[in-house]
Amino acid sequence: MITRKSLRLRSITMTILMSILVWSAMLETCIARRGRHLRHHHSSSSSLSDSLSSKKPKGHENNSHSHKSKPKPKPKMKSPPPKSDAGSPVVSQPPQVQQPPPPSPLPLQPVEDSQQFNVLDFGAKGDGMSDDTQAFEAAWASACKVEASTMVIPPDYIFLVGPISFSGPYCQANIVFQLDGMIVAPTDTKSWGRGLLWWIEFTKLKGITIQGKGVIDGRGTVWWQQDYLSDYPIDDDFKLIVPLNNSVQEHPPMPIRSELNGRMPSIKPTALRFYGSIDVTVTGITIQNSPQCHLKFDNCVQVLVHDVNVSSPGDSPNTDGIHLQNSKDVMIHTSTLACGDDCISIQTGCSNVYVHNVNCGPGHGISIGSLGKDSTKACVSNITVRDVVMHNTITGVRIKTWQGGIGSVKGILFSNIQLTEVQLPIVIDQFYCDHSKCMNQTSAVSVEGVTYEKIRGTYTVKPVHFACSDSFPCIDVQLSGIELKPVQLQYHMSDPFCWKTFGELTSATVPPIDCLQIGKPARNGVHSDHDICL
Repeated sequence: MITRKSLRLRSITMTILMSILVWSAMLETCIARRGRHLRHHHSSSSSLSDSLSSKKPKGHENNSHSHKSKPKPKPKMKSPPPKSDAGSPVVSQPPQVQQPPPPSPLPLQPVEDSQQFNVLDFGAKGDGMSDDTQAFEAAWASACKVEASTMVIPPDYIFLVGPISFSGPYCQANIVFQLDGMIVAPTDTKSWGRGLLWWIEFTKLKGITIQGKGVIDGRGTVWWQQDYLSDYPIDDDFKLIVPLNNSVQEHPPMPIRSELNGRMPSIKPTALRFYGSIDVTVTGITIQNSPQCHLKFDNCVQVLVHDVNVSSPGDSPNTDGIHLQNSKDVMIHTSTLACGDDCISIQTGCSNVYVHNVNCGPGHGISIGSLGKDSTKACVSNITVRDVVMHNTITGVRIKTWQGGIGSVKGILFSNIQLTEVQLPIVIDQFYCDHSKCMNQTSAVSVEGVTYEKIRGTYTVKPVHFACSDSFPCIDVQLSGIELKPVQLQYHMSDPFCWKTFGELTSATVPPIDCLQIGKPARNGVHSDHDICL
C-alpha cells in the first residue's frame, strides 16, 4: 500500500533526475558551440584575408598595403571557353536578329542631296534684268567637284548671263547642264569689252551633257544691224545668183531693237561653244538669235547632237547653225536648223561625221568648208549626210575650198536629200572667195571620192555647179538618182556647170549632167609629202 510519504519521495526524485538531464544537455550544446567557433576562427582567418585583398574596393586600386598571408589559389574552371580564330575568348552574348548586308553604293553616284545644284540656290534672280553671271559661276564651281552632278537652270525663269566659261580640266566627269529655263545675252557694249569669240563656253571636260527644254537666246539683232551698216564678207555663192530684175535687195532690212545703244565689237561671239572636250552631248534645247554661229565644236571627240532647234532669221549674217572644226566621231540627227548661213558647217580637221534626219532651212545648206584659206592645210574625210530635208536654202550640199590651200577632202557621201526651192542644190567650188576679188593661185585642197545619190526636188537657179581647180581637178565624183526640177521665181535659170570635174554617172539624171567628164584626168597635181593628209 502506497503511502503519502512514498509518493512525495518519488516526486522529489523525478524532479532531481529531470534537472540533471536538462543541465547535461545544455552543457553538451555549449561545448559543441564553443568547439565549432574555435575551428571556424582558426581555419577561415587566412581565407577572409585573401578575399578582402582580391576584391579591393573602388578607389583603392593602388593600395600600398601588403599581406604576407599566403593567397588562396583561384578555383579552376571545369572547361575552358571556346576561342575565336584570333585566339581571344568568345564572350557569350544574347542572340541578335541577323541584318541583311548593306546594299553596295551605286558607282560614281554622289549623295542625292549633293548632286543637284540649282542656280537659284546660289543667288540667281531669274528676272531677265539682274546679272546672274556670278550665280552661274558659283553653281558650276560646286557641280564641278561632284561626279555625275547636275547643274539646274529651272523653268519659268529668264537668266541674264554675261560671257561665261564652264571650264575643266579638273572638273569631275559626266556633269549634266539641265537647261529648262531661258538664258539671254546682254546687249550692252560694256559686257563684251573689245569683243569675244564666244558667249557660253564649255572647255576641257569629259562626259558633259547639255539637255532640257530651255532656250539660249543670243539677242543678235544689235550685232546684225551693225553689219548691215558696213561692208561685211558675203557668201561667195551669191555671185552665182542673178536676179531677173532689181526685186532682190542686196541687204534686206533688219528689225530695229531698242537695245542698240552703242556700237558692238567687230568680233561677234558664238552663242554656245565646246572646246577640247570628250564625250559631249547636246539634246532638247533651242539656240536662237546668236550674234554669229549658234553651236560650235572645236577639238572635240565623240560628239552627239540630237533633237536640237536652231532658230534665227534667214537674212542674219554669218549665223551658222552647227559648226564643226578639228572634231572627230560626230553624230548629228533629228534636229531642225533655221539660220542665216550654213545649217551645218564642217571645217578642217573633221573626220567620221554622220548627219541624218535633219531639217534645214532657211540657210545656206550643209557645207564642207570653206577650206584652205590663206594657203593653210585642210584635211576632211569620211563624212556622211543623208535623209535630210532642205527648203528655201541658198545651197543644198556643198564643198568649198580656197585657192592656194593644201590638203584633201575625200570619202564624202550625200544621200537621200529632199529639196524644195533650193537655189543651188549641188555645189563644188574650189575658187571660193568671200571678197569682191581674190588672187588666182595654182595650189588647191584636192577633192576626191564624192558620191551624190537620191538627191531630188526643186531648184530656182542652177541644179549643179562643179568648179574645180586646173592643177587639182575633182576626181571620182559619182552621181546617181539625181532628179532636180526648176521652179521659176525671181532668178535667171542656168544649166548644170562643170569645170575640171571627173567621175561617173551611174544612172540617168534630171536634168542631164553632160558636162561631167568620165574617168580620170590625164594628170593631176601632186602635193609634197608634208601636205598630204594621213
